[in-house]
Amino acid sequence: MTQAAFFILTALVDEPRHGYGIVREVEELSDGDVQLRVGTLYGVLDRLAADGLIELDREEVQQGRLRRYYRLTDAGEAALSAEAERMAAGARTAARRIAARRRPAAGPHPPVRPVRPETAGGSA
Repeated sequence: MTQAAFFILTALVDEPRHGYGIVREVEELSDGDVQLRVGTLYGVLDRLAADGLIELDREEVQQGRLRRYYRLTDAGEAALSAEAERMAAGARTAARRIAARRRPAAGPHPPVRPVRPETAGGSA
């Protein structure tokens, strides 16, 4: 699942939204990291609808323009939930590996002896 699709589905969890509302919600949810362009948005919406993950909720005319509102389907919610779990599992794996790398190796370490200035550098 692409990042754009993930955030669009997430934006539709709580209520149906129209295109501009989705763009604003995605930007807010991603702390500005995902900024959808109109062409990208509608391409992803078409694909999500074709896959049965979202559907048209209603159409309204506002100020002479047609607004299409989309909503998440049960299949969309299941796909989003599965993707969120997949991402969380990946994050847990990465966190474990990073933590293991930072831990000192197990087992006794020989004591570190300070080098005295008069012996450093070999014989004179």
